[in-house]
Amino acid sequence: MKRGHWLVAGATAAVMLLTACGANDTPAAQGGSVKPGGDLVLLNDAPSITWDPAKSSNLVVTTLGLVHRRLTSWDVAPGKDTTVVPDLATDTGRPSDGGKTWTFTLKDGLKYSDGTPIKSEDVKWGLERSFAPAFSGGLSYHKDLLSPGLAYKGPFDGGKELDSIQTPDAKTIVFHLARPYGDWNWVASTPAFSPVPKGKGAEANYGDHSIASGPYQIQSYERGKSAKLVRNPNWDRATDPTRKANADTVDFELGQDTSVISKRLIDDTGKDRNAFGMSFASPAQLAQIQGSASAKSRLVTSESGALSYLSLNTQRGKLVDPKVRQAFQYAVDKAAYQVASAGNAQLAGDVATTLITPGLQGREQYDLYPAPPSGDPAKAKQLLAEAGLPNGLDGLVLATHNENGYPEKAAAIQASLARAGIKVTIKPLDEDTYTSEVDTKGLSDYDLTLTSWQPDIPSANANIQPLFQSTEIGNGGYNESRYSNPDVDRLIAEAQATIDPAAAGKKWAALDKKILADSPVVPLLYNRNSFLHGSNVGDVEIGKFPAYVDYRKFGIVQ
Repeated sequence: MKRGHWLVAGATAAVMLLTACGANDTPAAQGGSVKPGGDLVLLNDAPSITWDPAKSSNLVVTTLGLVHRRLTSWDVAPGKDTTVVPDLATDTGRPSDGGKTWTFTLKDGLKYSDGTPIKSEDVKWGLERSFAPAFSGGLSYHKDLLSPGLAYKGPFDGGKELDSIQTPDAKTIVFHLARPYGDWNWVASTPAFSPVPKGKGAEANYGDHSIASGPYQIQSYERGKSAKLVRNPNWDRATDPTRKANADTVDFELGQDTSVISKRLIDDTGKDRNAFGMSFASPAQLAQIQGSASAKSRLVTSESGALSYLSLNTQRGKLVDPKVRQAFQYAVDKAAYQVASAGNAQLAGDVATTLITPGLQGREQYDLYPAPPSGDPAKAKQLLAEAGLPNGLDGLVLATHNENGYPEKAAAIQASLARAGIKVTIKPLDEDTYTSEVDTKGLSDYDLTLTSWQPDIPSANANIQPLFQSTEIGNGGYNESRYSNPDVDRLIAEAQATIDPAAAGKKWAALDKKILADSPVVPLLYNRNSFLHGSNVGDVEIGKFPAYVDYRKFGIVQ
Protein backbone atom coordinates (compact mmCIF):
# COMPACT_ATOMS: atom_id res chain seq x y z
CA MET A 1 0.00 0.00 0.00
CA LYS A 2 2.03 2.93 -1.21
CA ARG A 3 0.92 6.27 0.10
CA GLY A 4 2.50 9.60 -0.71
CA HIS A 5 0.73 11.32 2.14
CA TRP A 6 0.87 8.13 4.18
CA LEU A 7 4.63 8.09 4.67
CA VAL A 8 5.11 7.10 8.27
CA ALA A 9 6.20 9.74 10.75
CA GLY A 10 5.16 7.64 13.71
CA ALA A 11 6.89 7.06 17.00
CA THR A 12 8.44 3.87 18.30
CA ALA A 13 8.76 5.56 21.65
CA ALA A 14 5.40 7.28 21.67
CA VAL A 15 4.22 5.08 24.50
CA MET A 16 7.25 6.14 26.52
CA LEU A 17 6.33 9.75 25.88
CA LEU A 18 2.68 9.16 26.65
CA THR A 19 2.93 7.47 30.00
CA ALA A 20 -0.66 8.40 30.75
CA CYS A 21 -2.10 6.24 28.01
CA GLY A 22 -1.50 3.04 26.06
CA ALA A 23 -1.37 2.58 22.34
CA ASN A 24 -5.10 2.02 21.99
CA ASP A 25 -6.67 3.88 24.88
CA THR A 26 -10.06 5.43 24.22
CA PRO A 27 -10.83 8.55 26.25
CA ALA A 28 -14.42 8.90 27.41
CA ALA A 29 -15.57 12.49 26.99
CA GLN A 30 -18.07 13.55 29.66
CA GLY A 31 -18.07 9.96 30.90
CA GLY A 32 -19.89 8.81 27.77
CA SER A 33 -19.26 6.04 25.26
CA VAL A 34 -19.43 5.66 21.51
CA LYS A 35 -22.99 5.24 20.24
CA PRO A 36 -24.53 5.47 16.76
CA GLY A 37 -25.01 9.07 15.64
CA GLY A 38 -23.11 12.30 15.34
CA ASP A 39 -20.99 13.96 12.68
CA LEU A 40 -17.40 12.76 12.27
CA VAL A 41 -14.77 15.07 10.74
CA LEU A 42 -11.67 13.67 9.00
CA LEU A 43 -8.78 16.10 8.44
CA ASN A 44 -6.37 15.28 5.60
CA ASP A 45 -3.35 17.06 4.15
CA ALA A 46 -3.79 15.29 0.80
CA PRO A 47 -5.92 17.14 -1.77
CA SER A 48 -7.81 14.15 -3.16
CA ILE A 49 -9.36 10.79 -2.37
CA THR A 50 -9.49 7.93 -4.87
CA TRP A 51 -13.08 6.68 -4.63
CA ASP A 52 -12.87 4.33 -7.64
CA PRO A 53 -12.14 0.76 -6.44
CA ALA A 54 -10.23 -0.04 -9.65
CA LYS A 55 -7.81 2.82 -9.02
CA SER A 56 -7.47 2.45 -5.25
CA SER A 57 -4.78 0.87 -3.07
CA ASN A 58 -6.83 1.52 0.08
CA LEU A 59 -6.76 -1.02 2.89
CA VAL A 60 -9.93 -2.67 4.18
CA VAL A 61 -9.81 -0.60 7.37
CA THR A 62 -9.48 2.88 5.86
CA THR A 63 -11.38 5.37 3.68
CA LEU A 64 -12.68 3.34 0.74
CA GLY A 65 -14.08 0.66 3.03
CA LEU A 66 -16.69 3.13 4.24
CA VAL A 67 -18.24 3.26 0.77
CA HIS A 68 -17.37 -0.01 -0.98
CA ARG A 69 -17.50 -3.58 0.34
CA ARG A 70 -15.38 -6.43 -1.04
CA LEU A 71 -15.70 -10.21 -1.23
CA THR A 72 -13.73 -10.67 1.99
CA SER A 73 -12.74 -8.46 4.91
CA TRP A 74 -10.48 -8.51 7.98
CA ASP A 75 -11.06 -9.05 11.67
CA VAL A 76 -8.66 -6.57 13.29
CA ALA A 77 -7.96 -5.94 16.98
CA PRO A 78 -5.04 -4.71 19.10
CA GLY A 79 -2.63 -7.46 20.10
CA LYS A 80 -4.42 -10.04 17.94
CA ASP A 81 -3.35 -11.60 14.65
CA THR A 82 -5.48 -10.22 11.83
CA THR A 83 -7.66 -12.85 10.16
CA VAL A 84 -9.59 -12.93 6.91
CA VAL A 85 -13.40 -13.03 7.27
CA PRO A 86 -16.36 -12.86 4.85
CA ASP A 87 -17.73 -9.52 3.63
CA LEU A 88 -20.03 -9.75 0.60
CA ALA A 89 -19.35 -13.48 0.44
CA THR A 90 -20.74 -16.16 2.75
CA ASP A 91 -17.25 -17.48 3.50
CA THR A 92 -13.62 -16.70 2.66
CA GLY A 93 -13.58 -18.75 -0.53
CA ARG A 94 -13.43 -22.45 -1.33
CA PRO A 95 -10.20 -23.51 -3.08
CA SER A 96 -10.01 -26.52 -5.38
CA ASP A 97 -7.70 -27.88 -8.07
CA GLY A 98 -4.72 -27.45 -5.76
CA GLY A 99 -5.44 -23.76 -5.18
CA LYS A 100 -5.97 -22.78 -8.84
CA THR A 101 -9.76 -22.49 -8.59
CA TRP A 102 -11.58 -20.43 -5.94
CA THR A 103 -15.36 -20.23 -5.54
CA PHE A 104 -17.33 -17.61 -3.59
CA THR A 105 -21.07 -17.30 -2.92
CA LEU A 106 -22.66 -13.90 -2.20
CA LYS A 107 -24.85 -13.38 0.85
CA ASP A 108 -28.60 -13.01 0.46
CA GLY A 109 -30.28 -9.62 0.16
CA LEU A 110 -27.26 -7.47 -0.73
CA LYS A 111 -28.16 -4.11 -2.30
CA TYR A 112 -26.47 -1.01 -3.66
CA SER A 113 -27.29 2.45 -2.38
CA ASP A 114 -29.80 2.86 -5.23
CA GLY A 115 -31.70 -0.22 -4.10
CA THR A 116 -30.69 -2.55 -6.92
CA PRO A 117 -29.36 -6.01 -6.01
CA ILE A 118 -25.64 -6.75 -5.94
CA LYS A 119 -24.88 -9.66 -8.27
CA SER A 120 -21.88 -11.84 -8.92
CA GLU A 121 -21.60 -10.37 -12.42
CA ASP A 122 -21.03 -6.96 -10.79
CA VAL A 123 -17.98 -8.25 -8.91
CA LYS A 124 -16.69 -9.67 -12.18
CA TRP A 125 -17.36 -6.37 -13.97
CA GLY A 126 -15.55 -4.43 -11.27
CA LEU A 127 -12.50 -6.63 -11.72
CA GLU A 128 -12.67 -6.33 -15.51
CA ARG A 129 -12.68 -2.53 -15.21
CA SER A 130 -9.40 -2.71 -13.27
CA PHE A 131 -7.63 -4.08 -16.38
CA ALA A 132 -8.56 -1.06 -18.52
CA PRO A 133 -5.61 1.35 -18.90
CA ALA A 134 -7.83 4.30 -17.98
CA PHE A 135 -8.53 2.73 -14.59
CA SER A 136 -5.01 1.67 -13.61
CA GLY A 137 -3.34 2.63 -10.36
CA GLY A 138 -5.02 0.24 -7.94
CA LEU A 139 -3.67 -2.90 -6.32
CA SER A 140 -3.01 -5.55 -8.92
CA TYR A 141 -2.33 -8.84 -7.16
CA HIS A 142 -5.17 -10.37 -9.16
CA LYS A 143 -4.19 -9.25 -12.63
CA ASP A 144 -1.45 -11.63 -13.73
CA LEU A 145 -3.29 -14.52 -12.07
CA LEU A 146 -6.45 -13.85 -14.07
CA SER A 147 -4.73 -12.71 -17.27
CA PRO A 148 -1.14 -13.96 -17.63
CA GLY A 149 1.01 -11.33 -19.24
CA LEU A 150 -1.86 -8.86 -18.75
CA ALA A 151 -3.20 -9.65 -22.20
CA TYR A 152 -6.72 -8.62 -21.17
CA LYS A 153 -7.26 -4.87 -21.54
CA GLY A 154 -10.66 -4.40 -19.94
CA PRO A 155 -14.31 -4.52 -21.04
CA PHE A 156 -14.57 -1.16 -22.79
CA ASP A 157 -12.83 -2.08 -26.04
CA GLY A 158 -15.29 -4.35 -27.83
CA GLY A 159 -16.99 -5.59 -24.68
CA LYS A 160 -14.65 -8.53 -24.21
CA GLU A 161 -15.14 -10.49 -21.00
CA LEU A 162 -12.48 -12.01 -18.76
CA ASP A 163 -12.99 -15.74 -19.30
CA SER A 164 -11.04 -16.72 -16.19
CA ILE A 165 -13.95 -15.43 -14.07
CA GLN A 166 -17.26 -17.30 -14.30
CA THR A 167 -20.63 -16.33 -12.83
CA PRO A 168 -22.92 -19.34 -13.26
CA ASP A 169 -25.68 -17.59 -11.34
CA ALA A 170 -26.38 -14.27 -9.63
CA LYS A 171 -24.73 -15.33 -6.36
CA THR A 172 -21.80 -17.49 -7.46
CA ILE A 173 -18.43 -16.32 -8.76
CA VAL A 174 -15.63 -18.71 -9.72
CA PHE A 175 -12.02 -17.69 -10.32
CA HIS A 176 -9.80 -19.87 -12.51
CA LEU A 177 -6.26 -18.77 -11.75
CA ALA A 178 -3.25 -19.26 -13.98
CA ARG A 179 -1.44 -21.02 -11.13
CA PRO A 180 -2.09 -22.07 -7.53
CA TYR A 181 -2.25 -19.12 -5.16
CA GLY A 182 -2.48 -19.57 -1.41
CA ASP A 183 -3.32 -15.94 -0.58
CA TRP A 184 -6.31 -15.55 -2.92
CA ASN A 185 -8.78 -15.21 -0.03
CA TRP A 186 -6.69 -12.23 1.15
CA VAL A 187 -6.48 -10.81 -2.36
CA ALA A 188 -10.29 -10.90 -2.49
CA SER A 189 -10.26 -8.19 0.20
CA THR A 190 -8.46 -5.67 -2.07
CA PRO A 191 -10.43 -2.76 -3.59
CA ALA A 192 -10.89 -4.18 -7.10
CA PHE A 193 -13.11 -6.91 -5.63
CA SER A 194 -15.75 -4.30 -4.84
CA PRO A 195 -18.86 -4.62 -7.02
CA VAL A 196 -19.64 -2.11 -9.78
CA PRO A 197 -23.04 -2.46 -11.51
CA LYS A 198 -22.37 -4.21 -14.80
CA GLY A 199 -22.13 -1.75 -17.66
CA LYS A 200 -21.50 1.29 -15.45
CA GLY A 201 -18.25 3.09 -14.66
CA ALA A 202 -16.93 3.82 -18.14
CA GLU A 203 -16.43 7.51 -17.32
CA ALA A 204 -13.05 8.55 -15.89
CA ASN A 205 -14.60 10.19 -12.82
CA TYR A 206 -16.93 7.30 -11.92
CA GLY A 207 -15.36 7.07 -8.48
CA ASP A 208 -16.53 10.55 -7.52
CA HIS A 209 -20.18 9.49 -7.84
CA SER A 210 -19.80 5.71 -7.54
CA ILE A 211 -22.70 3.55 -6.43
CA ALA A 212 -22.05 2.44 -2.86
CA SER A 213 -22.22 -1.05 -1.41
CA GLY A 214 -20.91 -0.04 2.03
CA PRO A 215 -22.57 1.81 4.92
CA TYR A 216 -22.01 5.28 3.41
CA GLN A 217 -22.56 6.89 0.03
CA ILE A 218 -20.86 9.95 -1.45
CA GLN A 219 -23.10 12.99 -1.20
CA SER A 220 -20.49 15.44 -2.49
CA TYR A 221 -16.81 15.55 -3.43
CA GLU A 222 -14.67 18.51 -4.44
CA ARG A 223 -11.02 17.79 -5.05
CA GLY A 224 -8.73 19.91 -2.90
CA LYS A 225 -11.54 20.96 -0.62
CA SER A 226 -14.00 18.48 0.83
CA ALA A 227 -16.05 15.32 0.65
CA LYS A 228 -19.19 14.34 2.51
CA LEU A 229 -20.48 10.84 3.18
CA VAL A 230 -24.02 10.13 4.33
CA ARG A 231 -25.67 6.87 5.28
CA ASN A 232 -26.53 4.33 2.61
CA PRO A 233 -30.19 3.52 3.34
CA ASN A 234 -29.88 0.09 1.72
CA TRP A 235 -26.86 -1.09 3.70
CA ASP A 236 -27.74 -4.05 5.91
CA ARG A 237 -25.78 -4.07 9.17
CA ALA A 238 -26.69 -7.73 9.73
CA THR A 239 -24.65 -8.78 6.68
CA ASP A 240 -21.66 -6.62 7.59
CA PRO A 241 -20.30 -7.35 11.10
CA THR A 242 -16.87 -5.72 10.58
CA ARG A 243 -18.25 -2.21 9.97
CA LYS A 244 -19.86 -0.44 12.92
CA ALA A 245 -20.60 2.70 10.87
CA ASN A 246 -21.32 4.72 14.00
CA ALA A 247 -21.40 8.28 12.66
CA ASP A 248 -24.41 9.63 10.77
CA THR A 249 -22.17 11.68 8.47
CA VAL A 250 -18.45 11.75 7.65
CA ASP A 251 -17.01 15.09 6.51
CA PHE A 252 -13.55 15.17 4.93
CA GLU A 253 -11.60 18.42 4.93
CA LEU A 254 -8.94 17.98 2.23
CA GLY A 255 -5.72 19.77 1.40
CA GLN A 256 -5.25 21.00 4.95
CA ASP A 257 -1.87 22.31 6.07
CA THR A 258 -0.32 19.80 8.46
CA SER A 259 0.54 22.48 11.01
CA VAL A 260 -3.06 23.70 10.96
CA ILE A 261 -4.32 20.15 11.50
CA SER A 262 -1.94 19.81 14.43
CA LYS A 263 -3.08 23.02 16.07
CA ARG A 264 -6.77 22.26 15.59
CA LEU A 265 -6.51 18.80 17.14
CA ILE A 266 -4.30 19.90 20.01
CA ASP A 267 -6.59 22.86 20.80
CA ASP A 268 -9.61 20.50 20.65
CA THR A 269 -12.39 23.08 20.38
CA GLY A 270 -15.77 23.23 18.59
CA LYS A 271 -16.25 20.72 15.78
CA ASP A 272 -12.60 19.69 16.06
CA ARG A 273 -13.54 17.70 19.13
CA ASN A 274 -15.28 15.42 16.61
CA ALA A 275 -12.24 15.30 14.31
CA PHE A 276 -9.64 12.67 13.46
CA GLY A 277 -6.31 13.45 11.78
CA MET A 278 -5.83 11.11 8.82
CA SER A 279 -2.19 12.09 8.35
CA PHE A 280 0.51 10.64 10.55
CA ALA A 281 1.61 12.79 13.47
CA SER A 282 4.46 15.00 12.28
CA PRO A 283 7.71 15.67 14.17
CA ALA A 284 6.52 19.18 15.07
CA GLN A 285 3.17 17.80 16.19
CA LEU A 286 4.79 15.15 18.41
CA ALA A 287 6.85 17.88 20.07
CA GLN A 288 3.74 19.98 20.71
CA ILE A 289 1.88 17.01 22.14
CA GLN A 290 4.47 16.59 24.87
CA GLY A 291 3.30 19.90 26.33
CA SER A 292 -0.38 18.99 26.43
CA ALA A 293 -1.77 16.37 28.80
CA SER A 294 -5.04 16.37 26.86
CA ALA A 295 -3.34 15.76 23.54
CA LYS A 296 -1.19 12.99 25.03
CA SER A 297 -4.36 11.11 25.96
CA ARG A 298 -5.58 11.39 22.37
CA LEU A 299 -2.53 10.09 20.51
CA VAL A 300 -2.81 6.50 19.27
CA THR A 301 0.31 4.63 18.11
CA SER A 302 0.59 1.47 16.03
CA GLU A 303 2.18 -1.77 17.14
CA SER A 304 3.75 -2.35 13.73
CA GLY A 305 4.70 -0.23 10.73
CA ALA A 306 5.66 0.22 7.13
CA LEU A 307 8.94 0.17 5.24
CA SER A 308 10.41 3.50 4.13
CA TYR A 309 12.75 3.04 1.19
CA LEU A 310 14.65 4.78 -1.59
CA SER A 311 14.07 3.28 -5.06
CA LEU A 312 16.88 3.28 -7.63
CA ASN A 313 15.75 3.25 -11.26
CA THR A 314 17.49 0.10 -12.50
CA GLN A 315 16.72 0.97 -16.14
CA ARG A 316 18.20 4.45 -16.17
CA GLY A 317 21.74 5.72 -16.82
CA LYS A 318 24.54 4.47 -14.60
CA LEU A 319 22.01 2.90 -12.23
CA VAL A 320 21.73 -0.12 -14.53
CA ASP A 321 25.00 -1.31 -12.92
CA PRO A 322 24.33 -3.25 -9.66
CA LYS A 323 27.67 -2.14 -8.23
CA VAL A 324 26.66 1.51 -8.66
CA ARG A 325 23.36 0.77 -6.93
CA GLN A 326 25.14 -1.04 -4.10
CA ALA A 327 27.10 2.14 -3.40
CA PHE A 328 23.82 3.79 -2.37
CA GLN A 329 23.40 1.22 0.42
CA TYR A 330 26.47 2.69 2.10
CA ALA A 331 25.98 6.30 1.04
CA VAL A 332 22.59 6.87 2.71
CA ASP A 333 22.64 8.22 6.26
CA LYS A 334 19.72 6.38 7.83
CA ALA A 335 20.25 8.09 11.19
CA ALA A 336 19.75 11.49 9.54
CA TYR A 337 16.62 10.12 7.87
CA GLN A 338 15.33 9.08 11.30
CA VAL A 339 15.77 12.61 12.58
CA ALA A 340 14.07 14.09 9.50
CA SER A 341 11.16 11.69 9.97
CA ALA A 342 10.28 12.31 13.61
CA GLY A 343 12.69 14.71 15.23
CA ASN A 344 14.99 12.06 16.63
CA ALA A 345 16.02 8.47 16.05
CA GLN A 346 14.07 7.09 18.98
CA LEU A 347 10.74 8.37 17.69
CA ALA A 348 11.15 7.45 14.04
CA GLY A 349 11.49 3.67 14.01
CA ASP A 350 14.28 1.14 13.65
CA VAL A 351 16.82 1.25 10.83
CA ALA A 352 15.76 -1.19 8.08
CA THR A 353 18.06 -3.72 6.43
CA THR A 354 15.49 -6.12 4.90
CA LEU A 355 12.59 -5.82 2.48
CA ILE A 356 10.10 -7.85 4.53
CA THR A 357 8.76 -5.88 7.48
CA PRO A 358 8.78 -7.23 11.06
CA GLY A 359 5.84 -9.30 12.21
CA LEU A 360 5.27 -11.26 9.00
CA GLN A 361 5.71 -15.02 8.85
CA GLY A 362 9.02 -16.21 7.41
CA ARG A 363 10.87 -12.93 7.86
CA GLU A 364 14.58 -13.32 8.59
CA GLN A 365 16.74 -10.52 9.97
CA TYR A 366 19.94 -9.95 7.97
CA ASP A 367 22.19 -7.15 6.76
CA LEU A 368 23.91 -7.52 3.38
CA TYR A 369 25.48 -4.07 3.61
CA PRO A 370 26.73 -3.62 7.18
CA ALA A 371 27.48 0.01 7.94
CA PRO A 372 26.94 2.48 10.79
CA PRO A 373 23.45 4.05 10.83
CA SER A 374 25.10 7.25 9.58
CA GLY A 375 26.42 5.38 6.51
CA ASP A 376 29.88 4.72 5.13
CA PRO A 377 30.67 7.36 2.45
CA ALA A 378 34.19 5.96 1.92
CA LYS A 379 32.81 2.51 1.07
CA ALA A 380 30.28 4.08 -1.28
CA LYS A 381 33.03 6.03 -3.09
CA GLN A 382 35.09 2.84 -3.37
CA LEU A 383 32.23 0.98 -5.06
CA LEU A 384 31.61 3.87 -7.44
CA ALA A 385 35.30 3.95 -8.38
CA GLU A 386 35.27 0.19 -9.02
CA ALA A 387 32.29 0.79 -11.32
CA GLY A 388 34.29 3.36 -13.32
CA LEU A 389 32.97 6.44 -11.55
CA PRO A 390 35.93 7.80 -9.54
CA ASN A 391 34.39 11.28 -9.56
CA GLY A 392 30.99 10.08 -8.33
CA LEU A 393 27.61 10.68 -9.91
CA ASP A 394 26.00 13.96 -10.95
CA GLY A 395 22.67 15.06 -12.39
CA LEU A 396 20.37 12.58 -10.66
CA VAL A 397 16.75 13.56 -9.98
CA LEU A 398 14.92 12.38 -6.86
CA ALA A 399 11.11 12.40 -7.12
CA THR A 400 9.22 12.63 -3.87
CA HIS A 401 5.85 13.72 -2.51
CA ASN A 402 5.21 17.30 -1.53
CA GLU A 403 3.32 16.69 1.71
CA ASN A 404 3.76 15.16 5.17
CA GLY A 405 7.40 16.18 5.49
CA TYR A 406 8.63 14.43 2.34
CA PRO A 407 10.72 17.37 1.11
CA GLU A 408 12.56 17.44 4.43
CA LYS A 409 13.12 13.69 4.35
CA ALA A 410 14.36 13.95 0.77
CA ALA A 411 16.75 16.70 1.83
CA ALA A 412 18.29 14.34 4.39
CA ILE A 413 18.84 11.78 1.63
CA GLN A 414 20.27 14.44 -0.68
CA ALA A 415 22.78 15.62 1.93
CA SER A 416 24.04 12.14 2.76
CA LEU A 417 24.43 11.19 -0.91
CA ALA A 418 26.43 14.36 -1.51
CA ARG A 419 29.00 13.22 1.08
CA ALA A 420 29.54 10.12 -1.06
CA GLY A 421 29.96 12.16 -4.25
CA ILE A 422 26.42 11.63 -5.53
CA LYS A 423 24.67 14.86 -6.48
CA VAL A 424 20.88 14.84 -6.51
CA THR A 425 18.15 17.37 -7.36
CA ILE A 426 14.85 16.97 -5.48
CA LYS A 427 11.59 17.12 -7.44
CA PRO A 428 8.54 17.38 -5.10
CA LEU A 429 5.28 16.22 -6.73
CA ASP A 430 1.68 16.26 -5.57
CA GLU A 431 0.06 12.86 -5.11
CA ASP A 432 -1.74 12.70 -8.44
CA THR A 433 1.34 13.83 -10.39
CA TYR A 434 3.55 11.39 -8.52
CA THR A 435 1.21 8.55 -9.46
CA SER A 436 1.03 9.52 -13.14
CA GLU A 437 4.72 10.32 -13.56
CA VAL A 438 6.26 7.59 -11.41
CA ASP A 439 3.82 4.68 -11.23
CA THR A 440 1.85 4.92 -14.47
CA LYS A 441 4.66 5.54 -16.98
CA GLY A 442 6.53 2.50 -18.27
CA LEU A 443 9.78 4.45 -18.45
CA SER A 444 10.32 6.87 -15.59
CA ASP A 445 12.07 10.22 -16.03
CA TYR A 446 13.38 9.99 -12.46
CA ASP A 447 16.52 8.30 -11.18
CA LEU A 448 15.37 7.96 -7.57
CA THR A 449 12.06 7.94 -5.72
CA LEU A 450 11.32 8.15 -2.01
CA THR A 451 8.22 6.56 -0.52
CA SER A 452 6.97 3.91 1.92
CA TRP A 453 5.10 0.63 1.72
CA GLN A 454 2.60 -0.92 4.09
CA PRO A 455 1.89 -4.54 3.06
CA ASP A 456 -1.64 -4.88 1.72
CA ILE A 457 -2.14 -8.24 3.42
CA PRO A 458 -0.29 -9.84 6.37
CA SER A 459 1.94 -11.96 4.13
CA ALA A 460 5.52 -11.46 2.92
CA ASN A 461 4.00 -11.82 -0.53
CA ALA A 462 2.69 -8.28 -0.06
CA ASN A 463 6.18 -6.93 0.64
CA ILE A 464 7.84 -8.57 -2.36
CA GLN A 465 5.49 -9.05 -5.33
CA PRO A 466 4.09 -5.51 -5.74
CA LEU A 467 7.49 -3.85 -5.49
CA PHE A 468 9.70 -6.25 -7.46
CA GLN A 469 7.71 -8.35 -9.93
CA SER A 470 8.32 -7.16 -13.50
CA THR A 471 4.58 -7.02 -14.27
CA GLU A 472 4.32 -4.19 -11.72
CA ILE A 473 6.43 -1.78 -13.80
CA GLY A 474 4.29 1.13 -15.03
CA ASN A 475 0.56 0.97 -15.72
CA GLY A 476 -0.13 1.99 -12.13
CA GLY A 477 2.13 -0.66 -10.59
CA TYR A 478 4.44 0.07 -7.68
CA ASN A 479 7.72 -1.37 -8.99
CA GLU A 480 9.27 2.11 -8.95
CA SER A 481 12.81 0.73 -9.27
CA ARG A 482 11.81 -0.79 -12.65
CA TYR A 483 13.42 -3.99 -11.40
CA SER A 484 13.07 -6.85 -13.88
CA ASN A 485 14.59 -10.25 -13.16
CA PRO A 486 13.04 -13.34 -14.81
CA ASP A 487 14.48 -15.61 -12.12
CA VAL A 488 12.88 -13.47 -9.40
CA ASP A 489 9.56 -13.50 -11.28
CA ARG A 490 9.71 -17.30 -11.37
CA LEU A 491 10.54 -17.58 -7.67
CA ILE A 492 7.74 -15.17 -6.75
CA ALA A 493 5.28 -17.41 -8.60
CA GLU A 494 6.65 -20.47 -6.78
CA ALA A 495 6.28 -18.81 -3.37
CA GLN A 496 2.76 -17.64 -4.18
CA ALA A 497 1.80 -21.17 -5.22
CA THR A 498 2.96 -22.63 -1.90
CA ILE A 499 -0.16 -23.20 0.16
CA ASP A 500 1.59 -24.04 3.46
CA PRO A 501 2.38 -20.68 5.16
CA ALA A 502 5.58 -21.88 6.85
CA ALA A 503 7.02 -23.28 3.63
CA ALA A 504 6.00 -20.14 1.75
CA GLY A 505 7.69 -18.01 4.42
CA LYS A 506 11.06 -19.67 3.78
CA LYS A 507 10.76 -18.96 0.06
CA TRP A 508 9.89 -15.30 0.66
CA ALA A 509 12.87 -14.91 3.02
CA ALA A 510 15.21 -16.28 0.34
CA LEU A 511 13.71 -13.89 -2.21
CA ASP A 512 14.24 -10.97 0.17
CA LYS A 513 18.00 -11.61 0.17
CA LYS A 514 18.22 -12.38 -3.53
CA ILE A 515 16.51 -9.14 -4.55
CA LEU A 516 18.41 -6.92 -2.15
CA ALA A 517 21.70 -8.36 -3.45
CA ASP A 518 20.80 -6.59 -6.72
CA SER A 519 20.16 -3.38 -4.75
CA PRO A 520 17.05 -2.03 -6.54
CA VAL A 521 16.07 -0.16 -3.36
CA VAL A 522 17.69 1.05 -0.14
CA PRO A 523 15.64 0.07 2.94
CA LEU A 524 15.55 3.03 5.31
CA LEU A 525 13.29 2.52 8.33
CA TYR A 526 10.63 0.25 9.78
CA ASN A 527 8.29 3.02 10.81
CA ARG A 528 5.43 3.21 13.25
CA ASN A 529 2.37 5.39 12.87
CA SER A 530 0.83 7.81 15.35
CA PHE A 531 -2.56 9.52 14.92
CA LEU A 532 -4.22 12.33 16.89
CA HIS A 533 -7.96 12.81 17.35
CA GLY A 534 -10.44 15.07 19.11
CA SER A 535 -11.82 14.33 22.57
CA ASN A 536 -15.29 13.36 21.29
CA VAL A 537 -13.92 10.63 19.02
CA GLY A 538 -13.83 7.22 20.66
CA ASP A 539 -13.01 3.58 19.89
CA VAL A 540 -9.89 4.69 18.01
CA GLU A 541 -7.96 1.44 17.61
CA ILE A 542 -4.96 0.17 15.68
CA GLY A 543 -4.69 -3.58 15.39
CA LYS A 544 -1.58 -5.72 15.21
CA PHE A 545 -1.85 -5.38 11.43
CA PRO A 546 -2.12 -3.03 9.58
CA ALA A 547 -0.53 0.06 11.15
CA TYR A 548 -3.59 2.23 10.55
CA VAL A 549 -6.57 3.20 12.66
CA ASP A 550 -9.60 1.06 11.86
CA TYR A 551 -12.01 3.64 10.39
CA ARG A 552 -14.81 1.07 10.52
CA LYS A 553 -14.96 1.15 14.32
CA PHE A 554 -14.56 4.66 15.68
CA GLY A 555 -17.39 7.06 16.29
CA ILE A 556 -18.63 9.98 18.36
CA VAL A 557 -18.85 9.73 22.14
CA GLN A 558 -22.45 10.48 23.16
